[in-house]
Amino acid sequence: MTNPLLDPEAVSAERFDRLGAGVASLLETRLDVVLPQAEAVLPLEAAARGLGRPGLCALNLDTHPYGTTFGRWLAESGARVIGLESPRNQAVRPEAVEAALRENPEISLVSFAHAEAATGVANDAAAISGLVREHGALLVIDLVASFGANEVHLDDWGVDVAVLGPQKALAGPAGISIAALSTRAWQEMSGNSRAPRGSALSLLDWKLGWLDSDRSAIPGTPSTLEILALEAALERVQGEGLAKLMLRHRASAAASRSGARGLGLEPFAGDRDAALVATTLSAPVGLDARLVVSRARASRPVALSPGFGDLGGHLVRIDHTGQRARIEVVLEALEALAIALEETSPLSGSLAEALSAAERAWAAVELAARS
Repeated sequence: MTNPLLDPEAVSAERFDRLGAGVASLLETRLDVVLPQAEAVLPLEAAARGLGRPGLCALNLDTHPYGTTFGRWLAESGARVIGLESPRNQAVRPEAVEAALRENPEISLVSFAHAEAATGVANDAAAISGLVREHGALLVIDLVASFGANEVHLDDWGVDVAVLGPQKALAGPAGISIAALSTRAWQEMSGNSRAPRGSALSLLDWKLGWLDSDRSAIPGTPSTLEILALEAALERVQGEGLAKLMLRHRASAAASRSGARGLGLEPFAGDRDAALVATTLSAPVGLDARLVVSRARASRPVALSPGFGDLGGHLVRIDHTGQRARIEVVLEALEALAIALEETSPLSGSLAEALSAAERAWAAVELAARS
């Protein structure tokens, strides 16, 4: 018996090359694009270890968890890392980045995560990128949780390394990732004796073994199912249109925040700093968010999850990412959340008001997009 998951059609190197070109087209970038056959955390670490070295001074935005992790990888590679922290529910302010660059002219690399889905916080990538470009430093951005939801302009921003994860807003597979690199980034890695080579953590291997080759053989053993899934995800995004996909995410975030306030809950991140792929809510005082989510999901699999790590008991996340960025998903999550909360204590708001507020917010975003 043949199973399409066990016996998929082989992917040719030519088809894989076309997929990379399709990704570059979607990103609207002239940067080199490679498709490491691994979850996006691998090329993120590969970028840090490929660029990190003794003598390098890097400015890293220490948002949690991924921004902070990237800074640790840079430090482990020998770089001197200046970390900019902010409260967990706030983005790093561009003015703080500007001050750090002014006070430390030796900074030659700046890295940050555009959005942290774990905390529901997003940094102002456009403003920060402008400051980095003016300073002349290399710019590395983690776009795993933002591309497809937020506006991203790699070439206009002057990005040198960007890493994307198709499993978020693009609603694709998690086992293949996207890395886009500039000529300057390749030169820095090539001149770094500490940059991994002959390793899964080597982006240079992709340049030498794929970009600079005749592209007749996919590096390593092709992850056929992941390649086909990314191809299908891109086709679906292109069919809908990237603008409409981003609109769904903006509307979902607005509906989630307004609906939550209708229940009497307060979003963890302020409106200025809110990410578009997930909305985090502070659990009522005295309630464990994990218990609330467990109750909400007891009868049906709604798009709710608790926070991560030490925020697990404090945050409820509405996961409006990718195909879940739809009004019916948000409304269902709000309803399940209301029922779970009412099992413990009366709501300070009401479910009717929450659903009405969510629908009004969604409609307002759609109307603004048409005007």
